[in-house]
Amino acid sequence: MPRILGVDVPGKKRVEYALRYIHGIGPARSRHVVESLKIEPSKKADDLTGEELAKIAQALGQYHLEGDLRRDVAANIRRLIAINSYRGSRHRKGLPVRGQRTQTNARTRKGPRKTVGAVRGKEARAAAK
Repeated sequence: MPRILGVDVPGKKRVEYALRYIHGIGPARSRHVVESLKIEPSKKADDLTGEELAKIAQALGQYHLEGDLRRDVAANIRRLIAINSYRGSRHRKGLPVRGQRTQTNARTRKGPRKTVGAVRGKEARAAAK
């Protein structure tokens, strides 16, 4: 398992797919890096030489990746919350931020359903009378 920028990338996968395991590298950027460095696209990550790994690390050094990117995104969210923008309030409440419907769906942001006003059992109804 080769290590690039402090991330273990899967060695059994092709280089352009293995690079996507680095936070901030997507399909287009991965393909661009492989093409610009003239690395064989069908090559597996385990088969990369030390020199090629160094070239990849140097090429990726110009982008905001991993910890820096995560820190920037978190700072942007904190800024939205601090200025009380609509998006910030959605982040604070844990609701969808980009205009999705919430009456149905949105379970990823809202979490599991919380039952409200559940029907009580027979014992509870008898005690209420």
